[in-house]
Amino acid sequence: MAKGTFPYQRVLLKLSGEALMGEREYGIDETTIRSFAEEISDVHDLGIEIAIVIGAGNIFRGVPAASSGMDRVTADYMGMLATVINGLALQDALEQLGVYTRVLSAISMQEVAEPYIRRRAVRHLEKGRVIIFVAGTGNPYFTTDTAASLRAMEIQADIIIKATKVDGVYDRDPLKYDDAVKYDELTYLHVLQKGLKVMDATAISLCMDNHLPILVFSLTKKGNIKKAVCGESIGTFVGRG
Repeated sequence: MAKGTFPYQRVLLKLSGEALMGEREYGIDETTIRSFAEEISDVHDLGIEIAIVIGAGNIFRGVPAASSGMDRVTADYMGMLATVINGLALQDALEQLGVYTRVLSAISMQEVAEPYIRRRAVRHLEKGRVIIFVAGTGNPYFTTDTAASLRAMEIQADIIIKATKVDGVYDRDPLKYDDAVKYDELTYLHVLQKGLKVMDATAISLCMDNHLPILVFSLTKKGNIKKAVCGESIGTFVGRG
């Protein structure tokens, strides 16, 4: 497929922090993050513009900490800072492969990352750089799912591709229930009404209001990111129906 003929020219990849752990129970597995970087590099080589929002579940999660007694705002800011660590690690892995990368933070920390400015982000993409959005939206009470939806709309991405541990969206947890049923396609309203774990309700509502499709697929099978951006039939597609 030649450059310019792909169904999606600009994509936002949502990566969970937990995915970076590999087989570890905490932190970043170097082999795993290098594997992700190689897949992202392969997609970048196709001429597709890639932005990434990365979570922090491998280091710190604000909501569980708040439920244990910590101030919610403090806990959320700690989670935002943890996404910066993950973003810098992914940047390093990509640049070791020769992929020019920029980390853009919603919280000012100019020594390690550029401040998030929408026009600057778009310009980086136009110049062929991979951009990694960190620190969520910069505000407490908003998840990285919501940050992914917001940033995708701001940069006018064609789709959000969300990489998870399972191969799509199911009616119940497939890791716990053998009879779980996988959906190939869903509407935004179905996701909201059924409470399906695609992204949180705020993120889904933002996508619905702005007609931004979502593709949920497994990150455990090598080559799936490339298949996703090339429009192959994998995972679960969420759209207007």
